[in-house]
Amino acid sequence: MGVSKEKQEYLRGIVLNLPDSPGCYQYLDETGTIIYVGKAKRLKRRVSSYFNKEQQTRKTRLLVSKIHDIKYVVVPTEADALLLENNLIKRYKPRYNVLLKDDKTYPSIAVTNEPYPRIFKTRQRTIPGATYYGPYSHVPTMYALLDLCRKLYQPRTCRLSLTPEGIAEGRFKVCLDFHLHNCPGPCAGHQSQEEYLKNIAACREILKGNTAEVARQMKAEMQQLASEMRFEEAQAVKERYVLIETFQARSEVVSSTMHNIDVFSIESDDQTAYINFLHIANGCINQAFTFEYRKRLDESDADLLALGIVEMRERYPNNAHEVIVPFAIDLPIDGVSQTVPQRGEKKKLLELSQLNVKQYRFDRLKQAEKLNPEQKQVRLMKEIQDALNLPKLPYRIELFDNSNIQGSDAVAGCVVFEKLKPAKKLYRRYIIRTVSGPDDYASMQEVVRRRYSRMIEEGTPLPDLIIADGGRGQMEVIHRVTTGELRLDIPIAGLAKDDRHRTRELLYGFPPSTVGMKADSALFRLLTRMQDEVHRYAISFHREKRSKRQTASALDSVKGIGEKTKTLLLKEFGSVKRVMAASSEQIEQLLGATRGRKIYENLHAGQAE
Repeated sequence: MGVSKEKQEYLRGIVLNLPDSPGCYQYLDETGTIIYVGKAKRLKRRVSSYFNKEQQTRKTRLLVSKIHDIKYVVVPTEADALLLENNLIKRYKPRYNVLLKDDKTYPSIAVTNEPYPRIFKTRQRTIPGATYYGPYSHVPTMYALLDLCRKLYQPRTCRLSLTPEGIAEGRFKVCLDFHLHNCPGPCAGHQSQEEYLKNIAACREILKGNTAEVARQMKAEMQQLASEMRFEEAQAVKERYVLIETFQARSEVVSSTMHNIDVFSIESDDQTAYINFLHIANGCINQAFTFEYRKRLDESDADLLALGIVEMRERYPNNAHEVIVPFAIDLPIDGVSQTVPQRGEKKKLLELSQLNVKQYRFDRLKQAEKLNPEQKQVRLMKEIQDALNLPKLPYRIELFDNSNIQGSDAVAGCVVFEKLKPAKKLYRRYIIRTVSGPDDYASMQEVVRRRYSRMIEEGTPLPDLIIADGGRGQMEVIHRVTTGELRLDIPIAGLAKDDRHRTRELLYGFPPSTVGMKADSALFRLLTRMQDEVHRYAISFHREKRSKRQTASALDSVKGIGEKTKTLLLKEFGSVKRVMAASSEQIEQLLGATRGRKIYENLHAGQAE
């Protein structure tokens, strides 16, 4: 139910008196609950746009029907409006705002704040004083970093509450890791606290992405030890240096001049937006993360990307001075510039982010389709609907194809797909009755007329889409019958083939025009399989009919041979040619002396002496 006229006038009065300054607006329902929070550069213009019926989408109309009051907060700048919007959404969790999916499924690396800090993987960020690196949506990257820290510096893996006093008093004993040379044993005083903390500081630099600086320090230490003739110690440092150099070679390295840069890209559909985030430090990508927003209204990609950047910078703070984005957005954050690169290293970084977000979206769709196989069919039906601008989902699709050789044995086939799956019980074969000679258009006209005239008489549900196995001509013929003669309003498409009989393009509309579609897309491959299926069905019927005719031409015209005798002869001899080549004795043995001799004579009656 919509709001009353009195309520409309009340809301109109609020909108007309809104200021033209930056701020946040809040929509409340009849119970006084906040159902939507938004930001605006100019409050009056932004809020009034919701009530402009010419610009309203279905989702916006639904939201407006629930609004019973409007509140707003004026702030000095756009940046303040953006931050206030983010805080209000978190506080009130309005029903119609986008929702950031919980990211607790992605692990982080924690470094605890203890006298002897620990380094470990975690999915919770609740340890007081700990520093967190991540989250890592690409888990192998996280394990590679942990493994590098452990091989280089061997931080302890135990959970003992180590203190210098406890160690001095001998309260702790070494564990198996010490004997396996995986831990230097700080718990029993085998490693000083100063050395241990120095190693943890180096691990922090690695987790920040500063591997180049750590490698430089190692190289200097190695050269110093060698100059002092301490070759064994220099060799140990060299082994660690090789490890970190190998890791650097494997990691994603960009221009060494790039430092402290964030990269964002976005992919979205009707329900969800996927945003990828990369952080660049010292020429390396040291953080990569993809997250999702569940859409509630028709939010634009620009709005969602701006919201996502604010959210990520608040959750995982960094002081990046530059943000690389795929298009210009309204992001008034002090001290941060945005770049929309057109070429060079920054463009490559953006393309890498876009590759990641597309792959993430693809993986999520695949996971969802495994859990709900019908979801893929619905998605593809929606793609067909959108591509052809159909009034409803094409739940039932019918395809036609003709088959003949120089007009002989002319037949046609109709295959039916329901939810994009073959409904073989509904397939139909047609023998062309009214057409003589090789006239595909007239044959198609006859079949379509017969099929849909009968369906109208019987009250059978009509298809949501007809696809012709051919180009513009076939589409015109079908349209002439369904629309012109039978007064049916059924969308018609065509699948045209190239010279090699491969599906080339999808046609739609009158006059027909090409529908843009990538040849490697799932939808194009599906349509190709559907076309192959109707072609297979029609040609198999044609071959069957032609085979029966060829068999009939040799035996059915022979006096004395009926259906049973013909079947008996073919079963015994295998083919018409072998029947004709059989001797009188062979046929007499099969059919009896008198009857066999007579049929043998009839088989060869027309042959020359």
